[in-house]
This record gives sequence, structure tokens and C-alpha cells, in this order.
Amino acid sequence: MGWAVLGLAGLVEIAFSQSIRPTENFTRPLPTLACFALGALSIYLLSHAMRTLPVGTAYAVFTGIGAVGAIALGVVVQKDPVTAGRAAALGLIIAGIVLARATNPE
Repeated sequence: MGWAVLGLAGLVEIAFSQSIRPTENFTRPLPTLACFALGALSIYLLSHAMRTLPVGTAYAVFTGIGAVGAIALGVVVQKDPVTAGRAAALGLIIAGIVLARATNPE
């Protein structure tokens, strides 16, 4: 169950990353409230995943999911550039997440 909660935490973290820009430097109240709520929810879910998963593994996977999702949405939604280096970095992050899951008992 810890891995499922961790996956959900990572998805909420992706939403959180995308909710920062609409706050316009935290000057817009509703987007700012949504941003803070998503941030708090992602950490809350992460803390629950850490009940059964090692802290280091859980945090590394959590940030990896967030990073991959934020970059992917940046490319798709914001039209951020795709370079060979960025693609390689994403591949390595994904490989690290898969390896962490495959080598961690639960």
C-alpha cells in the first residue's frame, strides 16, 4: 500500500508544481490557496507512504516522480524545449525510480 500512496503523492506533487505559476508570485488568492493545499496534500501523502517505506527511498522516488511530471508537462503544455540532455536526464530519473521500486521489499 505504501507504494500506491507514494505514487499518488507524486501525482499530487506534479499538480503542485504546475499550480505555482498561476499564483503570480502569490498575489492571486485563489490560485495561492490551491497551491498551498496541493503542497500540503503531497507532503501529507508522502508522510503516510513513509510509514512502510524507507525515508530515503520514499523521498527520492517522490521527488523523481515530481521532476519527471513537471518536465513532461512543461514540454507538452508550456512548449519547453526538448534536448538530448534533458531526455537523458529524464531517462535516468525514471530508471532510478524503477530500480528503487524493484530493489525495495514490501
